[in-house]
This record gives sequence, structure tokens and C-alpha cells, in this order.
Amino acid sequence: MPQFKKINWMLLSMALLLASCSKPFADFAYSTKSTTAPTKVVFENKSQKAVTYQWDFGDGQTSEEETPVHEYKSSGNYTIVLRASNGKKSTLKEQRLVIDAPEQCYVLVETEFGNMTILLYDDTPLHRDNFVKLVEEGFYDGLIFHRVVNGFMIQGGDPKSRTASAKTPLGSGGPGYQVPAEFVDTLSHVKGALAAARIGGPSNPEKQSSGSQFYIVDGRPVTNDQLNLIEAQKDRRYTPSQRKIFTEQGGTPFLDGEYTVFGQVVKGLDVIDKIAETPTNGDPPKGSSRPLKDVKMTIKIIK
Repeated sequence: MPQFKKINWMLLSMALLLASCSKPFADFAYSTKSTTAPTKVVFENKSQKAVTYQWDFGDGQTSEEETPVHEYKSSGNYTIVLRASNGKKSTLKEQRLVIDAPEQCYVLVETEFGNMTILLYDDTPLHRDNFVKLVEEGFYDGLIFHRVVNGFMIQGGDPKSRTASAKTPLGSGGPGYQVPAEFVDTLSHVKGALAAARIGGPSNPEKQSSGSQFYIVDGRPVTNDQLNLIEAQKDRRYTPSQRKIFTEQGGTPFLDGEYTVFGQVVKGLDVIDKIAETPTNGDPPKGSSRPLKDVKMTIKIIK
């Protein structure tokens, strides 16, 4: 009998040992080139005896990948949670991650064609602050790029476009006010420039901007001879870096001094091309250059 009890205890001990050995152990580390938003974080999974993984990045996004890469679009103090599982057994590992706010003001324009990160210039504070105000109110969410001209620009920001039918004329809507022009010689209509739309002609002699409508320059490459001519016509001088962008990537320099430039796409230039290439109902007078399929936007502040 004592020998039998001894064997039972040995078997129980072995069972407990095997059970503890099969229990997963959650662990991870992370690395990033920058802790300033927006930034991508690479996660290194150091878990043991796990089969499946469930990540919670602390910003509302999750993943079941073993070694995910996640982009934090805004600053914040995030708690990352990894659940490592093996069958019904699992353990958790938590770590804190602090993402700092950028020194300059950026916005993120999200579309079905991809995202564009745009720097808002401090040199145009009236336009910057107005744009930030509207973005924080959710003004642009669900609006469309209602005018798209390949090789020229993509335009949006008309509040009427949120529910407009395909035949509804667009381009006249706004928040009910205009923004005074802020022309800065160092800010030009290079490819990716964010500029304010406005009413043209003698009814707007001060060239005040629309309160909400904007366009992003697509443009085509410009020669140095063309830039020389524009300099003579507009009495302005382009820097070597501006000339390099105009001649290599493109732009619309003939709009300089006519419309306020208040930002620049710093990431996602290819998204401009994709939107600009979408089929439209044709150019005026037969069409309004509106995409046949609505291209909706959502805009967020990168804090």
C-alpha cells in the first residue's frame, strides 16, 4: 500500500509538471525609429510555448500576427497587451508605450486609395488654425473630392458633397465665412501642396479663401524656362529646391500668388496620383470633373 501511494504521488507530480510545461509564457519587446507621431512600431514576440497570439495596441487596433508592425497615428500613452495562448491556457504581458506629439502640426487624410500625411505651415496661421478647427469638429469626415483633374489637382471640402447625388452641382458650399489671403513667397504650388480654393473674378478682389474648400496639387513637370517666365510675370524668385521639385515632380506655379498655399503632403504623394487618375464625368462645359465613383475622405489631426 505505501508503495502504491508513492507511485500515485509520482504520477500526480509528473502530470502537474507536464501541465506547467505546456502553459504558455507571454513576453515581447518593441522598437521604433522615432517616438514622435506618426510612427511605426515593430514588435518582437518573445513568448514561449504559445500557439496563438492576440495583440491589443491600446489605440483600438488589434492583431493576431505573431510579430506585427503597427503604426501609431497620434500621440498618447498606450498600454500594449499580448495574450499568448496554447489551447485553453493563456497568459498576458503588458507594457507601456509613450508616443510624443510632433512639434509641427500634421493632419492625416484617409481615403480608399491610401492615406496622405500633410504638414500645415506655421507661416499661414489663419489657414492652419481654421483647418485644424474644422478637422477637430469632424467637418470633413464623409465629404468627397468633388473635382478631380489629372495632372492638375484634386479638390474637396464642400459640405454639400456629403449627401449630394451624382447630378448635384458642387463647389459653392462652405462654413459661411472666408479666410483672408496669406501669400508667402517661399510657399509654392509644388506637387503635393495644400492650398485653399476661392471665388475668382472681380467679386473677390482681395483673393480671400473659401472657409473650407481646399485642393491638393497634382501638376506636371515644369521646365526651367517656364519657371523663368513665371518669375518675370509675377516678380518672384524660386529657390533651387523649389525648382528641383517643379522640374522633377511637377506643380502648378502659375497659381502662385493667386491662391493661398498652407500645407504640403509629406507622405502619400502616390495617393494624389491614384485619385487624380479616377474616371470622372468629364471636364467643363460638359462635365464638372467629378469622379464617377465618390472618393470619400476622413481627416484627423496628428497630435
